[in-house]
Amino acid sequence: MEKFIENTLLKQDATEQELINLFEEAKKYNFFGICVNPCYVKLAKEHLAGSDVKIVTVAGFPLGASATEVKVFETKKAIEDGADEVDMVINVTWLKDKKYDLIVNEIKKIKEACGSHNLKVILETDLLTKDEIKKACELCIEGCADLVKTSTGFVKNGVGAKAEDVELMYNTVKSHGLLVKASGGIRDREAAEKMIKAGASRLGTSSGVKIVQG
Repeated sequence: MEKFIENTLLKQDATEQELINLFEEAKKYNFFGICVNPCYVKLAKEHLAGSDVKIVTVAGFPLGASATEVKVFETKKAIEDGADEVDMVINVTWLKDKKYDLIVNEIKKIKEACGSHNLKVILETDLLTKDEIKKACELCIEGCADLVKTSTGFVKNGVGAKAEDVELMYNTVKSHGLLVKASGGIRDREAAEKMIKAGASRLGTSSGVKIVQG
């Protein structure tokens, strides 16, 4: 279970000590990685030196409404600072308005900025219909992303990851080699196992310790 988990701390009021605790937990429990906001990538690099824990950060977070050029710059800076993977947020307005070329172009540019590092695309499934989720996955395939991800966890009154959405995403992308990250509302082992069974290869959660302890 631990190798599915990206131990996550993205809240606005996180303290440096809370972040350091997150890093120490990730090393102690041998998690796949941690996920933090971009300004803490260097801090993560310092505290995770010598470990196998991957450093994951975000771009265009949480709304996805930054200009493409800004997301690209964020991504380049994150990689330069030591990030192993980047989770970008899709522009949901573009998806709703069927501006698919803009989405594909943005994903391609951000993937180019990632180079050999994995790019995940956050779809924000709480805001999408099933058809939109499937279409977004298809655009991620076209844009050469590495993973598709359910949620930011920041949608007001949002559910976050749902097994049925994870299964739809997995079935859409699996033949093209993309993986699925479930994130948002995964707070216990039962929920985690449900997401893995539905097709998730990664779990973004702030409850990593609770999950592995059962």
